[in-house]
Amino acid sequence: MSSPSPVLRRTLGVRDAVVIGLGSMIGAGVFAALGPAARAAGTGLLPALAVAAVVAYCNAMSSARLAARYPQSGGTYVYGRERLGAFWGYLAGWAFVVGKTASCAAMALTVGVYAWPGHAHAVAVAAVVALTAVNYGGVQKSARLTRVIVAVVLGVLASVVVVCLTSGRAGFGRLDVGLSSGAGGVLQAAGLLFFAFAGYARIATLGEEVRDPARTIPRAIPVALGIALVVYACVAVAVLSVLGADALGRSGAPLADAVRAAGVPGLVPVVRVGAAVAALGSLLALILGVSRTTLAMARDRRLPAALAAVHPRFAVPHRAELAVGAVVAVASATVDVRGAIGFSSFGVLVYYAVANASAWTLDPAPRARVVPVVGVLGCAVLAFALPVVSVVTGAAVLAVGALAYAVPRRSPAP
Repeated sequence: MSSPSPVLRRTLGVRDAVVIGLGSMIGAGVFAALGPAARAAGTGLLPALAVAAVVAYCNAMSSARLAARYPQSGGTYVYGRERLGAFWGYLAGWAFVVGKTASCAAMALTVGVYAWPGHAHAVAVAAVVALTAVNYGGVQKSARLTRVIVAVVLGVLASVVVVCLTSGRAGFGRLDVGLSSGAGGVLQAAGLLFFAFAGYARIATLGEEVRDPARTIPRAIPVALGIALVVYACVAVAVLSVLGADALGRSGAPLADAVRAAGVPGLVPVVRVGAAVAALGSLLALILGVSRTTLAMARDRRLPAALAAVHPRFAVPHRAELAVGAVVAVASATVDVRGAIGFSSFGVLVYYAVANASAWTLDPAPRARVVPVVGVLGCAVLAFALPVVSVVTGAAVLAVGALAYAVPRRSPAP
């Protein structure tokens, strides 16, 4: 009789879970999505941020309820499977793995662009290899490293906000809220900014490694989301006050340009280091989440069964982590950061639409269904408001996944 396979260990508390969520959210949005969102929304950037926050709140509440009920690795892949049926769970998992793999590549390339622009792709690959090695050593090591990264990034962002808002060059007339790009531009920007808020999914996908998940996850998700929203709002207001919507939309490095415009060019190298560190934090948390969803799908033979192995010593899905790391390393050599954001947002919005639909089945009371309904509608609207290329590419990838689902799978060995 074979011995039972190793399982993931429940070692993460509320603080660890919050930090992992923040590590994914803070950095991805501030350093990668703010510029493209401003270009889409114009003077509607702040309303777009508010729209993205409302949809993210609905998704977070639905995810928290589901994660407490199903504290397993895999997140919405598990929730959709249990509440809606195997196909919907698979579609959510496929959308997450593909979309977030693109996010990983985008974050790795962001590290390279800020750390060593002339060799961005080489730095990106090196970052993926290094962080995959950290994750291989156990989730607690990842949580400790993420804690340091979050502290550094928050310090840099606080410096940017203070410098911009206290400079004599801040013009609060630049915060004039309008719809210069129309409602469509605001919704497209909200879809791009949603890329920044999706980090709380890491908390749910790590459900099998959280202590007392019924208590920890519902507390950690809204706390992480709330902190991220405050940070984004402060940074967006500060940067807009010195650059304005047009200059922000044209900027490739908006925070660096903002401190330069505020008259403190000496802070630019600090901002560049902060951006690289922030992208590392996002990449670390993203690899964790994608590997756990890969583990869950492999357990159900929706991905190769070999990826379901758990390391007997480190208690991590080591083969899934190595496979994800290898794919991301290859993608990091070819992706475009801005294009990856739109593609990733489409996949993740589909993922959360399934999460909200799953949460809708938990309680028949009309009041309990308001949040999931708003979440589903919000995800659908933002997904199809994204750039046409992102929508078409995302839909095509989902169709490929749906066709793959129809391929007969091998039954698990008894």
